[in-house]
Amino acid sequence: MLSLTNVQIVYDNTIEAVREASLTLGPGRIVALLGANGAGKSTTLKAISGVLYPEDGEVKGGEITFESRPLSGLAPDRIVRAGIVMVPEGRRLFDQLTVEENLLMGGYTRSVADSRRGLERVYAMFPRLTAKRGTVSGYLSGGEQQMVAIGRALMSSPKLLMLDEPTLGLAPQICEEIFAIVTRLCRQDGVSILLVEQNAQMARAIADTGYIMENGRIVLDGPAEKL
Repeated sequence: MLSLTNVQIVYDNTIEAVREASLTLGPGRIVALLGANGAGKSTTLKAISGVLYPEDGEVKGGEITFESRPLSGLAPDRIVRAGIVMVPEGRRLFDQLTVEENLLMGGYTRSVADSRRGLERVYAMFPRLTAKRGTVSGYLSGGEQQMVAIGRALMSSPKLLMLDEPTLGLAPQICEEIFAIVTRLCRQDGVSILLVEQNAQMARAIADTGYIMENGRIVLDGPAEKL
C-alpha cells in the first residue's frame, strides 16, 4: 500500500534530515514510527503528504509510492484525493472557526452529500463534539481539539491516516480514548494508520509493526511486541 524506499530528505539543499529511510505499510495495518525529537519522524510524514515545500524541504533521493503509484511531485490536494491524510502535530485547527466549520474544511475534496455523511460519521465517533458543533474551536480542551483534528481528517474518507503525536499534551484518560478510536478505525473500518508517537509503550500496544528512527535513519524495525 505505502512504500518508502531509500528516501533522502534535505532542507535548504544542505541539511540532511532523513537518510535512506525505508518502510512499508499494508492495508488495514497500524505501523508505529518511533524515535526521539529531531529523529526525522515528522519530516517523513510531511514528505508523504507533499507538504515539505513551505519549509524548503525536498525529497532528494529514493521513492515514495502509494498503491504502486509514485507520490513524488504530486500536489498535496492530489495526495489527499489519492487517499492519504495527515493529522499534524499540535492539531493545527482553524481557531476562529466552529467545530463543524473545521470539519467541513476537511471535506473540501468531497461532494456536499459525502460531506453530510462524513459529519454524521464523525459525530457518531466523537459524541461529545455533537453538542459543541457550534463552539469556536479555540475554546475547546486539548482532547476535544484532537478529536476535531482527527474528525477533520476523516471527512475525506482516507485509506491511510497519518497521525503526528496525537496524544501530545493530553491527559492519560484522553490518550487512551484517542488510541481506542484509532484502533477501531483500523480494525473495524479498515483505515491503515501510520502513527508517530512519543509514548512508545502505548504505540506498541496498538501497532502491528514498528520502526525506530535515530538521526534520520531507520535503525530498527519488526513486530511491535518484539521491539
